Amino acid sequence: MARTIVKGLWVAIVLGIALLMLANGCSKGQDAASTAEKKYITIKGSDTMVHLVSSWAEAFMQAHPQREVSVTGGGSGTGIAALLNGTTDICAASRQMEQQEKALAEQKGLQPQEIIVGRDGIAVIVNPANPISEATLDQLAKVFTGGYTRWSQLGGSDEEIIVLSRESSSGTYVFFQEHVLKKQDYTVTARLLPATSAIIQAVANDKWSIGYVGLGYALGAGDKVKMLAIKVDEAAKAILPSLETVKSGEYSIARPLYFYSAGEPQGTVKEFIDFCLGPEGQKIVLQAGYVPID
Repeated sequence: MARTIVKGLWVAIVLGIALLMLANGCSKGQDAASTAEKKYITIKGSDTMVHLVSSWAEAFMQAHPQREVSVTGGGSGTGIAALLNGTTDICAASRQMEQQEKALAEQKGLQPQEIIVGRDGIAVIVNPANPISEATLDQLAKVFTGGYTRWSQLGGSDEEIIVLSRESSSGTYVFFQEHVLKKQDYTVTARLLPATSAIIQAVANDKWSIGYVGLGYALGAGDKVKMLAIKVDEAAKAILPSLETVKSGEYSIARPLYFYSAGEPQGTVKEFIDFCLGPEGQKIVLQAGYVPID
């Protein structure tokens, strides 16, 4: 009987030690994973911002060799969904979170933090061979909703207008719909393209097409496309999009650019965001063709 009790005690002690070692090992593994995770962050979202965020990431990693930043696009909606699903550390968005997205975040127990990291103008572009050089906001609304279907309705040639748009997951799509189309639906004949670069290429190749892209991309395209000067109404002055007119507020189709984090930024996430908001980061904003926040 005594031997049985002693044997039982030894078994309990051995099991206890084994469990303690296992727990300690798991704890160390989790700590190591946590440390490694802090050195590697992912950013997903706005295609408009991919070039800018990639430039930030490259400069940040040069300044912090122990850190790694991965950047992918897919659209603002895709980035926000990834943030809420816990599959990205930072969402880059060219629009604010919508009410249903905020409600979903609350259901998940998340408190997304919104940070304005730059500003952007939306350039309306046509082929350089197109004689049209300006348009009013009302004319643009009619073009993109199907009210106007021929260039002659804007004072140009009697050719069919080929409307190009981003897909609905794009923050640029949403912003343009809200601020130019006044929440009307895009024309059913609009060609929905998956990336800003695709719109640039399509406009460069087709004389009678029209599309909209972030200012940085339009400037980067050079003489492949022509930016239209925009008038708020018939009586107003036509304003070309530029760094100066976006910053001054003269150009009407402009917006903030955002980062979202799932909660209060910490660790490498905070370091990266602080870098983007700092002097070097905002210098990169300017170099990339966007408008700094100050």
